[in-house]
Amino acid sequence: MDIGAEQVRHYRLRGHHLDRKLPPKGLLAAAGACGVQNSPPGAWETALFNRLENCRLRDLRWALEEEKTLLQAWSYRGVPVVFPTAESGVFLTPLVARPGEEPWIYTRGITLALDFLGMTFEELLPLVEEAVHTCLADRTIHSKEALDQALADAVCPGLTPEKQALWHAPSMYGRPDRQTVGGAVVSFLLRPCAFSSLVVFGARQAGSPVFTSFSAWTGQAPAPCPDGERELVRKYLRCYGPSTAADFAAWLGSSPKQARRLWNSLAEELMPVQVEGRTRYLPAGELDALTESGGEEERLLLLGPHDPYLDLRDRWVVLPDPALQRRVWRTVSNPGALVQDGKILGTWTAKVRGERMELRIDAWDDLTTWQRRQAEEQAQAYAAFRERELTAFCLDREY
Repeated sequence: MDIGAEQVRHYRLRGHHLDRKLPPKGLLAAAGACGVQNSPPGAWETALFNRLENCRLRDLRWALEEEKTLLQAWSYRGVPVVFPTAESGVFLTPLVARPGEEPWIYTRGITLALDFLGMTFEELLPLVEEAVHTCLADRTIHSKEALDQALADAVCPGLTPEKQALWHAPSMYGRPDRQTVGGAVVSFLLRPCAFSSLVVFGARQAGSPVFTSFSAWTGQAPAPCPDGERELVRKYLRCYGPSTAADFAAWLGSSPKQARRLWNSLAEELMPVQVEGRTRYLPAGELDALTESGGEEERLLLLGPHDPYLDLRDRWVVLPDPALQRRVWRTVSNPGALVQDGKILGTWTAKVRGERMELRIDAWDDLTTWQRRQAEEQAQAYAAFRERELTAFCLDREY
């Protein structure tokens, strides 16, 4: 079976619920398709705005902070991800590595601190896990810096006097005047602690993140999911398939060994397909959906930076030109993407000044009258969603 990029785009749009908006009651389905990254803060809200009808900011925050049907925790690649609370057995537990499956992309930098301390990852992780369990079992801590230091202080008494002196030394990362070596170690190891539901995000306060445990935040223990590992791979393939184990590893941020184990848990379901001459894999039950055509609404989208649809390794599927790819996926401060029919047509940025918003779109080709009208309507809708007045809108062709 040979599949073209257009069919792949349509399949992924449906998987991401971007072919047509879901009704408001579809919130958990939209967030649970593959989770929603919340870095930079607010990215998850922009993503769900594009997936839900009549989406309101206060409804999203109510689900996350009051009703708690949504949960935010460090997940794949160690980034903050919002997902249905009932699916922690998919978005957290499967990420717990087995012996020999390190390093992860988000803990590789810890080597400097380990060498300085003369300790191993395996020695320190249990100490940090115990500190997190003790400190967050029934309390919240405001700010990441305060969390790192509180946990570092809790770990320290369990070290030898010689190690304690090194633990309190200025950090070799970032701000040595504000972080110790112990604080840096804790910062790296918080991600694997999150996979065991020991630490999650609470309600953001005064622009600062708040941290607690899963049980303290939800009032219950995480629901077990015996099929969680396989379901994680299925979710990935529904949103990013057809794909490969290597691309799955990059999406997870795990070691190739861990990604291969998870991928192989679904091996009996996977079938090879050719995507423009490249061998990729998809569950056999998804092949009909891959070749299905039509049914999508003609929509022009303003996808935010780090929208799940843009979180892909095979960028050529949505944007063939490598030079234009560099304008969308930057080292820092990605813009949003102007998307139609799954293809990226340009970028967009917004500036907020008090209650006002200014939004600029830079398209790479001339847009039709319909596209320009849709773009402005989307800009107006997005400003209203953010509870701002759109005071300036600019749509230019970028030469």
